Amino acid sequence: MRGRPLLAALLALPFAALSTPAAHAAESDITFSNVVVNNGKPVVVGTTGTVVVPITYTIKHSVKLSDQWVGIYRGPYGGAGERDLGYSGEGPYCEKNSTGTTEHCEMTTNVVAKTDLVNADATVWKTVGIAVRADGSFDEDLTAATAHVKRNAKLTVDASPEPVTKGKKITVTGKLTRANWSTHAYGGYAGREVSLQFRKKGSSAFTTVKKITSTTGGALKATVTASVDGDWRWVFYGDGSTGSRKSATDFVDVR
Repeated sequence: MRGRPLLAALLALPFAALSTPAAHAAESDITFSNVVVNNGKPVVVGTTGTVVVPITYTIKHSVKLSDQWVGIYRGPYGGAGERDLGYSGEGPYCEKNSTGTTEHCEMTTNVVAKTDLVNADATVWKTVGIAVRADGSFDEDLTAATAHVKRNAKLTVDASPEPVTKGKKITVTGKLTRANWSTHAYGGYAGREVSLQFRKKGSSAFTTVKKITSTTGGALKATVTASVDGDWRWVFYGDGSTGSRKSATDFVDVR
C-alpha cells in the first residue's frame, strides 16, 4: 500500500466498488491528463520478481483533495471480469502550480509476477484517475492512456562447429521461450518469426542474414556459409503478447 490510511482503504476495494452511483460525484471539477505509463514502453514481466512501473500525469482540480492516484485496469470498468493493477508502489509525488489547482505527478505501481498476472493479462490495459475530495467523496476519470503488458521472452544461441574452415557450413541453433504466468515457468514459443543476425569481427553493426520460424518447443535452426570471423545472434522483435528479445552472441573463428 502507499502508506496513507485513506488510500490504503480505498485500494483494498476493486475499482467497481469505487464507481457506485452513490459515491460518484460530478467529474467537471477534477480531470486527469497527460498520463504516461512506463515511459510509453510495454510493461514486460517474467515469472519471478517485481516490476516497478513508473506513471506520470497531470491533475487539475477546483476542489481540495485529500488523495489521488492513477490505476491500471482491463476489462469492463466497474463490471464483471474487471482486473486491476496499481495496489502498491510509491507516491504520487506532485509539484503544484502557484494556485495549487494543477499538479504534475509521479508515482509507481509494483507488478508482482507470481501473484498479479495470468496469461490472459498479456494485452492492452487502460488507465483511470481516482481523486478523493476533502469531504470524503471521490471522483473517477477514465483517461485515454493505455499500458501494454507483455510476457517476457528468452532466447539462446549456439553456432557450430567452432572453429570452421572458410567456405564450410555452420549451423546456428537456439530456443525461443516466454514466461507462463499460470505455471510460473518458461515454455517454448513456436510459430514466431525470428531473425538470424551476424556482426563481422571489428564491426559494431549487425545485419540480418535470414529469418526463420520457431518450431516445436521454440526450437531455432539455420545453416549458413562461413566466410569471415564474427558474432552470431538471434533476434525476436516481439508480438502483441510477448516482449522483444535479443540472444547473447556466439563468436565463430573462420580459418
